[in-house]
Amino acid sequence: MLAAGLLAAFILGFSPQILSAQSDADLDKLVKRLTGDFSSQSQSRLDSDYYDIRLHIRPIWTGDQTSHWLYVEQASAASEDKPYRQRIYKIEKDGEKGLKSIIYVLPEAATWVGAYKNTALFDGLKPSDLSLRDGCTVYLTKQAKDGAFVGSTRGEGCESNLRGARYATSNVLITDEMLISWDQGFDAEGKQVWGATKGGYEFVRQQ
Repeated sequence: MLAAGLLAAFILGFSPQILSAQSDADLDKLVKRLTGDFSSQSQSRLDSDYYDIRLHIRPIWTGDQTSHWLYVEQASAASEDKPYRQRIYKIEKDGEKGLKSIIYVLPEAATWVGAYKNTALFDGLKPSDLSLRDGCTVYLTKQAKDGAFVGSTRGEGCESNLRGARYATSNVLITDEMLISWDQGFDAEGKQVWGATKGGYEFVRQQ
């Protein structure tokens, strides 16, 4: 018996192969949009509540035929040699049309500062060396209207102890030119204790 999703596809006149091809194309497009160097400088100049942050994202382990891996480094423009966030994202399909970004923590993060400039350094690291940030996966969908990828974490499962927080949430919007990321931390009563309050950071792609 065909699964419900496949049956729906046939009813709508789309074969599973077509759906899979579309999903693969979206996956590749998402990875391409995420890859690069980004800056929130323009936003920080217009609104003093936002800092000038630099974001660098590069593909690693490109030989993996089942998933896309990205190294992510984020730092204040004033101290790029001291990033406050270093992560590995595993980008893969989630069902027939969805996508997801699974978040991992690096061992000895300080060792990898600036590694986006030379991703061959990660050849000595394996996925099994990483630590999963359970509950922090970002689930994304491609918007039919404008082609932007929009997504978020789900529920309160992404643990955080920063500044008295109990959990964190992430909301993102990704286009060809920009990555908007809104990370917030909340305490046990649901009160926000860290992160932007007006909206997400607007990271503009740099040439």
